[in-house]
Amino acid sequence: QGQMEESGGGSVQAGGSQKLSCTTPEFTSGSCGWDWYRQAEGKQREWVGGISRDGRPGYIDSVKGRFTISRVNVNNTVLLQMNNLKPDDTATYYCAHRSSIYCYDPISPRYFDDWGQGTQVTVSS
Repeated sequence: QGQMEESGGGSVQAGGSQKLSCTTPEFTSGSCGWDWYRQAEGKQREWVGGISRDGRPGYIDSVKGRFTISRVNVNNTVLLQMNNLKPDDTATYYCAHRSSIYCYDPISPRYFDDWGQGTQVTVSS
């Protein structure tokens, strides 16, 4: 645990773009997927999307068509490309690892066994 690290946060105006990166341990068969969560001030942590070990992405409805999650196998990095950002996207973004033992459990923070420290994204109107 504690091996994941996000980078790339910052401030951007509405309509702009940001790319977040997450370095992870080596991609192994013991992994089910790598996901992104976010937490806005005063709100619960919210699942944004993720990519499975076989490369299939999934997203929450509010970011579909704007956010793209991809995996770079060469350097064990998971990327979150965010376009057309909105003030409601303002939050601390976390990457998280889901072990293969949790593959068939619901998407819930309790089923992710490693988290990054988070990176702040602020979108101004």
